[in-house]
Amino acid sequence: MFMKEFLLKTPDLGDTEKIELVRWLCKEGQMVKEGDEVIELVTDKAAFPVESPYAGTLKKILIEQGSVVKKGDILGIMDINE
Repeated sequence: MFMKEFLLKTPDLGDTEKIELVRWLCKEGQMVKEGDEVIELVTDKAAFPVESPYAGTLKKILIEQGSVVKKGDILGIMDINE
């Protein structure tokens, strides 16, 4: 099986000024399935869980909990099964 890196990025959450990465729902080195929630983001309007689009392992957390992020920011790196 071939492993490939995938960059977890802040999704487009619409017209919002502030997006906070409230918490990571998994740890570095943890395996996740496609569709597992890995991050919780909050805007001034709602909370948004971010799901993993692939099965793999969370390799590196780049943005810590409590940080303010914007659309497209790289939050973490995954090794995905391909």
